[in-house]
Amino acid sequence: MIGGHLCLRNCQAVASWDRFMIEIVPYKSTWSGEFAFLGRRIRNAVGELGSEIHHIGSTSVPGLPAKDVVDIQLTVSDLYAPIQAPLEQAGFKRSTKLLVDHCPPGLTLNQNELAKQVYGFEGRRVHLHVRKAGQFNQRYALLCRDFLRSHPLAAAAYGEIKQQLARYFPDDVEAYYDVKDPVFDVLMAGAEEWALRVEWKSPPSDA
Repeated sequence: MIGGHLCLRNCQAVASWDRFMIEIVPYKSTWSGEFAFLGRRIRNAVGELGSEIHHIGSTSVPGLPAKDVVDIQLTVSDLYAPIQAPLEQAGFKRSTKLLVDHCPPGLTLNQNELAKQVYGFEGRRVHLHVRKAGQFNQRYALLCRDFLRSHPLAAAAYGEIKQQLARYFPDDVEAYYDVKDPVFDVLMAGAEEWALRVEWKSPPSDA
């Protein structure tokens, strides 16, 4: 998610509104502007119930090919905060399930570290991931974004992997993510070392 999309899969694999064929397109400069519009809409809807709003996933990384899906992370202090009604009034539709993000192989994590809510948006393919502040999946999404923004060669390799997977599995979502997720976990091992070296910290809210 990336993006969820992100580096994480469940939004794409589970959400009933998003069972499209997988198509990776060249980076679009319009994605940042679309996020800005959606971010303001989310902020106006949830107010202080949302501590941070970030553009995440592949569309948040300049130059990176991606599915034409805008991924957004809304960070909350309580995953059960009363945000559904105001978000739905703003045009977002919640998935009927509390989803759980992909857990990287070799890690044992409590499900609370991976839990999230997911919303779509009327008229545009959007994944709004609602995650709790300080949990593994909330940090992962931001580190993944910042690492790829800072490492263009890694981003280019990741983009090539996604393009080839989409070519081989254009209509098989499960197969696409069964390969992509562990590949990205390899990249994220390097991201964790980078985070320690540069003393990476969670970035300020984008909206």
